[in-house]
Amino acid sequence: MNQIDISRRTFIRSSLAVGGGLMLGFHMPVSAEAAIVMGEPWKNPAEGVEINAWLTIDNAGVVTIRCPHTEMGQGGMTSVATLVAEELDVPWANVRCVLADANRFVTRGQEYKDMSTGGSNLVRNRHPHILQAGASARERLKEAAAKAWGVDRSKVVAKQGVLTSGDKKGTYGEFATAAAAVTLSEEPKAKAYKDWWLLGKDTPRMDVAVKVNGSAIYPIDVRVPGMVYAAVKSSPVPGGKLKSFNFDAIKGRPGILGVVELKQTKAKLQNADMRSAIAVVADSFYRAKTALDLMPIEWDLGPGADNSFEKMDKLARELMDKDGQHAEEVRGDPRPILAKGGKVVVGDYARPYECHVPMSPPAAVASVTAERVDIWSFTQNVAATLLMAADQTGRQPKDVYSHGVYQGGAFGLGNAIDLPRQAVEISKQIGKPVKVIWTREENILQARARPPIWAKFQAVLDDKGLPAAMISRAIGESEVPDYADRGIANMAYKVPHFRYERHIVPSNMPIGPNRAPGNNNNGFTIESFADEMAIAGGWDPLEWRMKMTEGNEPWQRVLAKLKEVSGFTTKLPKGKGMGIAVVESHGSVVGACATVEVSRRGALTIEKILIVSNSGYVINPRAASEQVYGSTAWELSHAMYGGLNLQGGRYQNVNFDTYKLMRFPDMPTVESVFAMSENNWWGGFGETAGPPTPPAVANAIFFATGKRIRTTPMLKHDLSWA
Repeated sequence: MNQIDISRRTFIRSSLAVGGGLMLGFHMPVSAEAAIVMGEPWKNPAEGVEINAWLTIDNAGVVTIRCPHTEMGQGGMTSVATLVAEELDVPWANVRCVLADANRFVTRGQEYKDMSTGGSNLVRNRHPHILQAGASARERLKEAAAKAWGVDRSKVVAKQGVLTSGDKKGTYGEFATAAAAVTLSEEPKAKAYKDWWLLGKDTPRMDVAVKVNGSAIYPIDVRVPGMVYAAVKSSPVPGGKLKSFNFDAIKGRPGILGVVELKQTKAKLQNADMRSAIAVVADSFYRAKTALDLMPIEWDLGPGADNSFEKMDKLARELMDKDGQHAEEVRGDPRPILAKGGKVVVGDYARPYECHVPMSPPAAVASVTAERVDIWSFTQNVAATLLMAADQTGRQPKDVYSHGVYQGGAFGLGNAIDLPRQAVEISKQIGKPVKVIWTREENILQARARPPIWAKFQAVLDDKGLPAAMISRAIGESEVPDYADRGIANMAYKVPHFRYERHIVPSNMPIGPNRAPGNNNNGFTIESFADEMAIAGGWDPLEWRMKMTEGNEPWQRVLAKLKEVSGFTTKLPKGKGMGIAVVESHGSVVGACATVEVSRRGALTIEKILIVSNSGYVINPRAASEQVYGSTAWELSHAMYGGLNLQGGRYQNVNFDTYKLMRFPDMPTVESVFAMSENNWWGGFGETAGPPTPPAVANAIFFATGKRIRTTPMLKHDLSWA
């Protein structure tokens, strides 16, 4: 194979990298702005010199930064580039960014430390070594200049791509080759926050241009010479097995090339393990899908075929009134205090399964030959995909190339499906490059969904109207029980006597992380009940939260800013309401204030969502606010419209006609405000604005209508009022 043709973008070209590596790319000339280069991520740019694994510098002083993390719309490439550029001290207009090479990472000692992207970790936990990569390159350049000029390195200044010492001056490009040969006796430390010149300022996303002009490459765009297409169906009930199929019924149809059975080899499946499935291969995806739909298939659906959300819900509500299978006395034992009675507040809540439904349906292209394996896939970790492909083919990792492409949304689903494994196995069996695309129906049926949550809270109030004792009892789905804990077991409200309990409801449905896992659902439950406790005790909900988190600086900062900028009040005319909620997740504390209007007949309008974020530091306010907008829309869609209908062991609403999401006219105004502690802790941003949004809306609906919303989707409730 010597060319990759990307047909959807007419100016995309391809060629062989050094050593025969396949690559996607086009030439983007140097412009007046920092830019993404959809080029040769594992190959130095023309005339560039590699200073370290993270960057190269060419003669003109253009710096190409390699981003090891997935760009799935969260601005990861821009974040990595700005972190490196800050320490390198190079003009932002001279910065280019490419996706790093997974093969190099796996076979050369993991030079980037980690290529995974998730958990809002990119900046939060990886900024130290990314910043140091830029600082190290800067000091190597200074050392090279110092040796050439016969001065000590401390006498050389590196600033905006220029090195100076007294009357001596040279560009980074002039000293790049010498710097590449420098070994430092000690790696430098990153500069202090007060010395930032680029970080902390609004910086435009580097990937905007390629996404606007159509040159950005997603897995579904990849074309390889000789490529064929496959449509796949796994058992519609997770855990089921293929019994039989009749290929003879379709093999004479136009373009049909064959059928491949994908065999499940493990009894208990992990996220990316191969499930029992059948694939039809053809010369176009339409022909493959049409034939697959027509081919007679018989499934052994297994014991999970009897599962339904109604059964799970019935069992969960029975468990609400029983002592938990797991219990933690976080602060003392509240049970004797509750047993004495008094002013008791009780609330029970539930949320259903939810699906990721990424904008781009999951797709993967694989090419397995005698010499090598190549894969382009829907993923949040290209290195993990490489190792998966090596495992599936029995090949050495050095012979496998997992190529970075943009992701059309993932947020937890990217590493939780067996799609790339399917593509590799099909290519291996048919001896041709193959593109596998999951239809939206297959995407939802095989989703590693957000698990449901049920929670019951009981609290008794003291003579000041504050909770003296509280029991929380959460009921979660069995596969990842700690999803039921997050945000509840470690809630910030310092109730003097607090006990956390958990039950498990068994289910056949696979689950996985889904943008702020655990906190997304649990934030709705605990923050709704916080309002219930405040109102029962005669407190303003905002003042109650400030009282209950005294001494907690990050929370106090967010609440004080909410009080300052939101105009929150409980005294609005009937039909109008404001609600607040605060959730701590992924190392950040984020508050929301929702303003709603509800007509007498129950028509809900969400007018505005104000988000106040405290992540310790913010490296790019513009990008951070974009994440706020995206997370808010994500959670509103699920909370207002979503909910997977589980019956007969499978989801019934498997496309957008029945799995509803928010439309543009329904999206409220979102305002993003920062209240950063800036005291040596870093939180995440990619997921954190989502969790407080639904409870803020539910609390606002209460003040508008007097009706307490305890389950989602909210729009299934009668919100009318008299």
